Amino acid sequence: MPNILEQRASDPGNSTGSLDLARDVVLRGDGLEKTYGSRLPFTRSVEVLTGASLELRRGEIVGIVGENGSGKSTLLKLLVGALDPDAGEITRGGSVGWCPQETLLYDRLTVRETFELFGEAYGMDADAVVDARDELAERLDFERFLDYRVDHLSGGNRQKVNLGVSLLHDPDVLLLDEPYTGFDWDTYQTFWSLTEELTADGTSIGIISHLVNEHERFDRLYELRDGELELAPRDGGETA
Repeated sequence: MPNILEQRASDPGNSTGSLDLARDVVLRGDGLEKTYGSRLPFTRSVEVLTGASLELRRGEIVGIVGENGSGKSTLLKLLVGALDPDAGEITRGGSVGWCPQETLLYDRLTVRETFELFGEAYGMDADAVVDARDELAERLDFERFLDYRVDHLSGGNRQKVNLGVSLLHDPDVLLLDEPYTGFDWDTYQTFWSLTEELTADGTSIGIISHLVNEHERFDRLYELRDGELELAPRDGGETA
């Protein structure tokens, strides 16, 4: 069985024919608005998003930066479908993997059981779950922790599992919220090697971070400010 990084190239269902992979839009958000607190008595409503728009094309990495509390995580939840926008439209062109900042892992399950649970939720064959899990565990270096309970993992290893679960079903679109928090240097480098392989095979990746040091890794950078997205300048003042 081909590994998850080879499946996209070998699967006829993922064929794009004559489409230009770099230009094929697989995720689009138009005029997204979200307000919190407006339906609760004696609370002040807070406008988090006031018309944010972006698109993600096949095989590219897009970064979204912004200050803490600017609405980055809310935007990602809208794009993945975990929250509904108050206004605006979201169009998805394929399966989505989501790595939230606050993990969706269950503390009392082992890492092995966690992958079984998410594999079942994704509708995957048991053998495919094992193959993908073992590959991800080797790449992200958490093989020796497969029989550890999640609540016994360090923060960095918990984040590795969180990322691995989001990749388990080989999604067309991968949305990551502060994905390398807690990673050591080697894992950080592995993360970027993995993203390069995925995008080369057509996966589209959106990464949210409060700080981006390596602008050259991104095809485009957006800044979320006052509820809207603007293209962020690269080093030297050029627009991403």
